[in-house]
Amino acid sequence: MALDKTPPLPEKQAALDYHAFPTPGKLEIRPTKPMATARDLSRAYSPGVADACMEIARDASLVMNYTARRNLVAVISNGSAVLGLGNIGALASKPVMEGKAVLFKKFANIDCFDIEVDETDPEKLADLVCKLEPTFGAINLEDIKAPDCFVVERICRERMGIPVFHDDQHGTAIVVAAAAQNALHIAGKRPEDVRLVGIGAGAAGTACLAMLASLGIPEQNITVFDRFGVLHSGRSDLAPEQRRFATGTEGMTLAEALTGADMVLGVSGPGALQADMIAGMADQPIILALANPVPEIMPELARAAAPGAMIATGRSDFPNQVNNVLCFPFIFRGALDVEATCINEEMKLACVAAIAGLARQTTSAEVGEVYENEKLTFGPDYLIPKPFDPRLLPTIAVAVARAAMETGVARRTLDLDAYRQSLDALVFRSSLTMRGVTEAARRSRRRIVFAEGEDRRVLRAVQGLSEEGLHTPILVGRPDVIAQRLEQMELPIAAGRDFEIVNPEQDARYDEYWRSYHDLMKRQGVTPDQARAILRTNTTAIAAVMVHRGDADSMICGTFGQYSWHLNYIQKVLETDNLSPAGALSLIILDDGPMFVADTHVTTDPDGKSLARTIVAAARHVRRFGIEPRIALCSRSQFGDLDCRSGVVMRDALTILDRIAPDFEYEGEMQTELALNPELRERLLPGNRLTGRANVLIYANTDAAGAARDLLKGVADGHEVGPILMGMGNRAHIVTPEVTQRGLINIATLASTDVASYG
Repeated sequence: MALDKTPPLPEKQAALDYHAFPTPGKLEIRPTKPMATARDLSRAYSPGVADACMEIARDASLVMNYTARRNLVAVISNGSAVLGLGNIGALASKPVMEGKAVLFKKFANIDCFDIEVDETDPEKLADLVCKLEPTFGAINLEDIKAPDCFVVERICRERMGIPVFHDDQHGTAIVVAAAAQNALHIAGKRPEDVRLVGIGAGAAGTACLAMLASLGIPEQNITVFDRFGVLHSGRSDLAPEQRRFATGTEGMTLAEALTGADMVLGVSGPGALQADMIAGMADQPIILALANPVPEIMPELARAAAPGAMIATGRSDFPNQVNNVLCFPFIFRGALDVEATCINEEMKLACVAAIAGLARQTTSAEVGEVYENEKLTFGPDYLIPKPFDPRLLPTIAVAVARAAMETGVARRTLDLDAYRQSLDALVFRSSLTMRGVTEAARRSRRRIVFAEGEDRRVLRAVQGLSEEGLHTPILVGRPDVIAQRLEQMELPIAAGRDFEIVNPEQDARYDEYWRSYHDLMKRQGVTPDQARAILRTNTTAIAAVMVHRGDADSMICGTFGQYSWHLNYIQKVLETDNLSPAGALSLIILDDGPMFVADTHVTTDPDGKSLARTIVAAARHVRRFGIEPRIALCSRSQFGDLDCRSGVVMRDALTILDRIAPDFEYEGEMQTELALNPELRERLLPGNRLTGRANVLIYANTDAAGAARDLLKGVADGHEVGPILMGMGNRAHIVTPEVTQRGLINIATLASTDVASYG
């Protein structure tokens, strides 16, 4: 037979390239401990590893302290029922299982091994899984055909003392139940009054039906069909999980069952539902058509047949995608962290309630950014959250952990408030570092004005500030434009309640504002007419005048335009003998801790005196975050070996610092490598004044500081808080055009703290 030489379609080739390059597959293993010296090796392996082994032999629970087991999950499959592909076997299922492992890591920071087992006998497969218990903290069974999956899970749950969760069953069921719960809420229907028809009685179908019954839908109100017809008591081919729902009447048709039904659950195949069947259902029917890639009925056909229908599918291109990723990473996170012995019904129901509750809340700024053009307000087209909602992890994991502790299946007790804070720090990387600043901001009543109040990121940030209860900001912008954008973005905040507006085109204070500006600038060539024009069109100048007059305590600008342009107006209006820019400090949050960089934007080529002022200001700001500064004066020169400009000005700054003797660690001049490598630094300058790795890098010009900032963000995947404008008494901050909504929330939180909190 001739080989097919037709080239792959572009999308197919792109998918294949994604899996093949630059390294085959989607996973790798990295050490979590240093392995740089012989001493490291002796601790990691022989002889040091023996100490950990003997401690675990003495007390088995210590395995959670000395190994990765608490954070390690196995995704196990025999490839007998891969979604959309069928029985493709264990080997061919490996890309899917690797993908599942990646999702565990991405969404919940759970390490995962994918294990593909070439075994079709369910009892033998279960026996193999059970023997893996010493390795893992939990087991995720995946893509095992029904009824074998029921057997495997049942045996594993009986024999193993760790959570065993078949995601095709329970993960799907949890998300379906959350969507159904919210749909019933919108329709005003009580679960006990609902008539439900199920199409498909495999692993996912029966688990979904069981979960819906747990929500209160009576089992006698549930009629189920599989490919052989209705499930009824006379059938002898049903597993115990299916027999529970054998309530139909022999010979009943799907159309008959759907007449007057409130809900239909399809976990079967394309075309199983017809428009006339949907038309015969009750008012506001709930249609869960989950077959992939083609659902049992396309949403547009169902909506045409029943205009009030609420519809969920398994597809991402339609509203209400039932996606297991809304559930499995987070339920495992909670179960692992309390060292649960199983995932019980109460933990699943807690997960359902958490998912459903999130959809009813206002969408977060981060979700709005990812799904910018989608409708994300609770209603028929938004019954369940989106997968990239960062609140899923802390909300679900805490709910699951609480349920595990309350039902006695947790071996470990957690302080749930502290636990939530730790999870917040995983998804909002700035959360942990910003915690002290946020608490200080809550105690303050400072008024913050956003110069670019019409910007969509600013509006989402204001929504976030409102939810966090920090303060009532002021927006400079046209009220009609702000109102229109809030409506388009479906944000519930409103002028007069959640924020104030200063309208550049018409504000009662306009006359006072332009006169104030003119008084400040009349000796710098600004005429009254120019002052009037600037205070009608220049929102940065308007915000600065507001701070100058005391109508606001601090301003934020810079979402568009050049940093230096905004700085110019801030200096003209707000600079005094005691307040002048001392540099811009960026906090970059990295995986291994925070790093500060200055001066990234203000003084292009500072002298030693200016640098010394920047260093002192940086130390003061670093302490705002509860971090003790260790400051490296970075240069091309290494402790005086070159008389380059950067070395000379750093030496001058060092001399000034030595004279004033500040109460923080500093050292220089040195190359950046030495700042970050204390062993190398000690070898080149024994007894130097810096202990450990520097956490503040000061550069001799903005080119070098800006490059360091950009590299830490772009290459090291750092998350920026700032830039923080130092020296202005917290009266003004200038962000950069790439700032995110979370970045605006962080800088507004900093601006909201009293000057006294600077330390």
